[in-house]
Amino acid sequence: MRNNTFYSVLLTLLLLSIIGTGCSSSNSSSSDGGNEAANGKETVELSVWLTPQWKGVLDATEEGADYDSFILKAAEKFAAQYSKYNVKINTQVIAGDQRDQMLNVNLSSGTPPDVFFESVFAMGDYVHRGALVPLTDLVDDQDRSDIASGYWDAVTFNKDVYFYPFQNNPGTLVYNADMFKAAGLDAYIGGEQEIKTWTLADYEEILSKLKNNLSGSGYANAYPMALYGMNNQGDTWNLAYLRMFGNPFFDETGHIILNDEKGVKAVSWLKKIVDAGYTNPGPESVTSNDANGMFLNQQLAISFTNPVLYNNARADMDSGKQTKFDMRLANIPSESGDPLTFTYVVGASVFQSNDPKRVEAAKDFVRFFSTDAELVKSSKNGIPVRSSVISEYETQYPLFKAYNENAKYVFNFTGNVPGYSQLREQLYPELQALYTGVKTPEQAVKDYQDHGNQVIDTNRNSSVIFSNK
Repeated sequence: MRNNTFYSVLLTLLLLSIIGTGCSSSNSSSSDGGNEAANGKETVELSVWLTPQWKGVLDATEEGADYDSFILKAAEKFAAQYSKYNVKINTQVIAGDQRDQMLNVNLSSGTPPDVFFESVFAMGDYVHRGALVPLTDLVDDQDRSDIASGYWDAVTFNKDVYFYPFQNNPGTLVYNADMFKAAGLDAYIGGEQEIKTWTLADYEEILSKLKNNLSGSGYANAYPMALYGMNNQGDTWNLAYLRMFGNPFFDETGHIILNDEKGVKAVSWLKKIVDAGYTNPGPESVTSNDANGMFLNQQLAISFTNPVLYNNARADMDSGKQTKFDMRLANIPSESGDPLTFTYVVGASVFQSNDPKRVEAAKDFVRFFSTDAELVKSSKNGIPVRSSVISEYETQYPLFKAYNENAKYVFNFTGNVPGYSQLREQLYPELQALYTGVKTPEQAVKDYQDHGNQVIDTNRNSSVIFSNK
């Protein structure tokens, strides 16, 4: 019995030790925390969550660089000059695949983070749930002019800004220039620091020549273009193809309007290039990861990419992990001649804590690090949204200028509609039915629009954005 009592006490102490250790896993930065009497200011404590974006403040080579280095630096600088409160800021890095689970648990218990730094694409549903506070009052004319309108569209729900744009991750095509040369397509190759724009007629000629000329030029097992529809991943490039003939996809009420002549034409084009052998076979059973792997193995001449994928591939080529070839960027073409491009905007949001002082301090912190002249330079770890940062770094990073010039062609692929995460599940089954011949283009478009609008309407009924209109 005495032994049992001893081990019970020991176990209790051990559990308390573990709990204490777990609670101290986050980092913090503060100014005069707990010293209210000395300066007459009240202490406000904020929690800031982020998913892994980049390491270090300005560069991953910095000593001790970690994913929260930027936020910790921003917190230190903010607290030192903040006049309203003594601020203590705790940071926590959240794995992307744990984000929603952790947020939902904390929202249910009334303990959400005060600030979350993340891609808008992943956070839009929280706006409709009423979990985030508007940030419109933080934005001034100077910010509006320094950041392209396409980025503001991505963070604006109804008429309010809910995320402060910091950097972005644009989607483009990527092509193997060595394969182009082998197929006699030298005239269509852009510069190494250029995002090449082709007309749709150009693109169809490129696909035709790649199919007909590659087999006899050392790339016998290669296909012209990547296409995939196995799951909801990588859906954004497919959404771009559906806009190739001018369909706007969403109407002014946020409903899908793909089922018209232009939408059917786009879906018919996808079916046409599959039947012509211009794509990898069986796109209905190919994932975006499969397609990316095929491109890197030089089994595809044209694929999809974003700056993260592109830079990782180049780094692997430079280190010898990946066979080196001449890899360049191009825009998604359209019938009008204007390219199509989209982006994942990354920025901070503020959760509703129902504590006015915390909300005020959280908004002030977001405004501070999203506009501070030195801190915004950290956006170079992605693609900056600010033209001023682009101008400063375009010599060092020449593609920054190309991405900035592309910004005027950005379309908002989510439409910021309620339930977009569920809407993603509606597209790929229709693409699978199209590619396998189970449905005609007309039927696939109609069914996608019908099912998609049901999802939107269901979520619209519970959306705070629309109930407040």
